[in-house]
Amino acid sequence: MEVQFGNKLCMMAEGDNSGDALKPLVFRLHENVPDVVHEVLLARGWSEYDEQEQDEAYWNLYWRNFPYRMTDHHSIKPWQRLNHYPETIRITRKDYLARHLKRMKGVYGATLYEFSPEAFIMPNDYINFIAEYTKERQSPGRKPSYWICKPVDMSCGRGILIFQDIKDFIYDCMVIVQRYISNPLLFSGYKWDLRLYVCVTSFCPLTIYLYEEGLVRFATEKFDLRSLDNIYAHLTNTSINKFGPSYKKDKEGIGCGCKWTFSKLRSYMRSHNMNDLRLWQRITHIVTLTLLAITPSVPPTSNCFELFGFDILVDDKFKPWLLEVNYSPALRLDCPIDATVKKSLLHDLIELLNYKEMDALRENIGATSKASLVGRSRVSSTILNDESVSEDTPDCLAYRQDAECTIASPTQSLLQVARAPTAIRKINRERPRKTVTSQLRERMNTPKTSLQSKSASKSKPILKARPPSHGSFQASRWLPSVELCNDQPTIPPYFLSDKDKRPFPRVGDFVLIFPFNDAALESSRNGLDVKGVVQEIHKLMKKQLWLERQKVKKMTDYVTFR
Repeated sequence: MEVQFGNKLCMMAEGDNSGDALKPLVFRLHENVPDVVHEVLLARGWSEYDEQEQDEAYWNLYWRNFPYRMTDHHSIKPWQRLNHYPETIRITRKDYLARHLKRMKGVYGATLYEFSPEAFIMPNDYINFIAEYTKERQSPGRKPSYWICKPVDMSCGRGILIFQDIKDFIYDCMVIVQRYISNPLLFSGYKWDLRLYVCVTSFCPLTIYLYEEGLVRFATEKFDLRSLDNIYAHLTNTSINKFGPSYKKDKEGIGCGCKWTFSKLRSYMRSHNMNDLRLWQRITHIVTLTLLAITPSVPPTSNCFELFGFDILVDDKFKPWLLEVNYSPALRLDCPIDATVKKSLLHDLIELLNYKEMDALRENIGATSKASLVGRSRVSSTILNDESVSEDTPDCLAYRQDAECTIASPTQSLLQVARAPTAIRKINRERPRKTVTSQLRERMNTPKTSLQSKSASKSKPILKARPPSHGSFQASRWLPSVELCNDQPTIPPYFLSDKDKRPFPRVGDFVLIFPFNDAALESSRNGLDVKGVVQEIHKLMKKQLWLERQKVKKMTDYVTFR
């Protein structure tokens, strides 16, 4: 019998008295999570977690806008994901980011870490700031800088002040003061910046994906240094500009509103003979070098991911500058461009999490009896081991697992399989094969007698629960013979392919930017060797610069010859 759950086709075993189905994936959202997350997950066939009806460990994905407690990370189950790593606020608060980048600049040199404007954290750095301000003013022939003041823990452009004269500098909370980039690259006279979406699927080993699509955010008044108090000319935040008088006007070269997509930006740059490839290469270096600043200090945790919003400004010399890194970047849909970019972003993000068939084989935790667990395992095993499915059919994935729990196609999610048009027939088996996940859950939730516990302790050692070692890209499996301590299994990394145990090079519009070569992979294999990674980035930058110069030389020689 077939039962339709939204976009998900769930199969029920014929003749099974339990009437249970292969469960859809379950999401759990905090009350402040934007509606688009809820909408996308429902559209993909997920079901929402009901704390009144379901066990607290029943969900597959928990999403919220603030950090989790360490106890939440320690109690994570193999089938679950959290949308935050611990301690990532180290780069998402403006003062923390400035300190980390300053430290990295001191250790590894200004050549790499010159992408962030000079910063002073007030009130601690007030004397240093006054000294720099005075020194600059007393230097003959030097043009005084403009400065921008931002509260360290606010967002959406709140509390920002731009000034040139110290007498205009007034603050009443902890702020960061940076040199204002007064020569931004303008389009038709309008200032703009980039909102990039970056997903880190692991800090150990470091695994970074950059989303190829994103948002170009425009100020809605033309840039003018003579009016520093005009927020619509100097700030690109949508939360500010959507209330500006020119927001709905059709602006020259920009159009209505205040946003473009990256696709439109690339087309615009190429039509104006701008080297957009070189720009994106520099941006990927900025993202990697910024994340390297906190990677060694992020506690080792399993089954997490982090979606960052990087804000990048490009100056008139075509140099990208890092403005800030956003924690839980805004996913509100303020305009049609938001809907286009952010919905696709969320769909691709779920694909990047690499949910497989095994993730849907949840059993009722704790209160469910062993007999019920075995019954459900039989239904799931019947589906997963159906030999009547054709492997040659392009629109359908054969539900099969070998003895080592290898999935037929690691990049296919359960929902892609469920939407396949070919009906999957069930075959009743006398002895259906159990999956490793179902055995794990049975073992975790079956109470042991004292006799069993004693015999187990004599026959084999109990492995202590600890975060998995991601030091090597070898197969990490749940072995039925391994006893678990405190119900904490060793969780295999979900971001590796089953084929070669490496991160997927691309999932949707998410492109892997680290590790970017075998040497960078080796530098992060057994604990992160930051110095080794930095050396590889140095080599890569030199190579890219050399290729760019060769290209320019060839073009010059061609024009001269002509």
